Amino acid sequence: MRAVILGGTGALGGAAAARLADSGWTVDVTGRDPLSMPHSLTKMGVRIHAIDRGDTDAIAHLVGSGVDLLVDLLAFRAADVRAILPLMASATSSVVISGRAVYVDARGNHLNSDHPPRFPVPIREDNPTLPPANEDMDPFSREGYAPCKVAVERTALDSGLPVTVIRPSKVHGRWARNARTRQFVEAMDRGETPIELAENGRSVDHLTAASNTAALIEVVSALPDARILNSADPDTPTAAEIVRSIGVHLGWNGTITGADATNDPDQGHHPWRTAHPVVLDTTAAARLGYLPVGTSLDLLVEEIDWVRHTPSR
Repeated sequence: MRAVILGGTGALGGAAAARLADSGWTVDVTGRDPLSMPHSLTKMGVRIHAIDRGDTDAIAHLVGSGVDLLVDLLAFRAADVRAILPLMASATSSVVISGRAVYVDARGNHLNSDHPPRFPVPIREDNPTLPPANEDMDPFSREGYAPCKVAVERTALDSGLPVTVIRPSKVHGRWARNARTRQFVEAMDRGETPIELAENGRSVDHLTAASNTAALIEVVSALPDARILNSADPDTPTAAEIVRSIGVHLGWNGTITGADATNDPDQGHHPWRTAHPVVLDTTAAARLGYLPVGTSLDLLVEEIDWVRHTPSR
């Protein structure tokens, strides 16, 4: 079995490459900088190719006459998907990574809107999404990211090919380029106490372990079909529980307190701060036979240990 992963050196791509390689797959990944390839993946036999996502000819050469699985983590515009549809047609199964940002609530609010959304708990895959972006919208802007991802999804699914669109929540794992745990790991290593959290850390913002998404990718690789699947961890810890878990793993003896935002509304701000709970429904993935590798609080250690030994860029 052979897989090609476009963008395979970050948290999601790296976890998928590691999982497949460990299961005996031949795995090729792309990345702009071969030096960014995790050494542990190289030791597992994963091969990196310095190919830009826009170089369709080079990707086609890498895919060759076809692969068992093509995973695209770098599709941000509809045009990105259209460019490789012939390659997806030659793959037994394809996966395109999207995200929960596409969802919109009953009032038209979403995760990047000025007003916080109030979603049903949990959010199913058939929840309404934003309209797709037009061709000239910037996918790397706050207002453009989600509509561009909707356009990516629709282009992939409208192709009629067996493409699984996966919508993860807030990703954590080894090789995360913007690890959300970093501020707490570094603060705890400095011995800072107390650590303040807005709203006493009561907010719930669903996490997705890269290892769990990797397990889902392996499941769908054997069940090619056109579908959308949420990917999130089986537990929904509060921000305080997340920070406390980091502290336990690091042997930190400090305290967690609520922040006084009287003079500064950003006091105690943290990456899991939400006005209303954001929780994804993963029932559809479970029906396919997917089993999570572990819980958020179990798997956070993968990111914590990696952050602790990797300086910030």
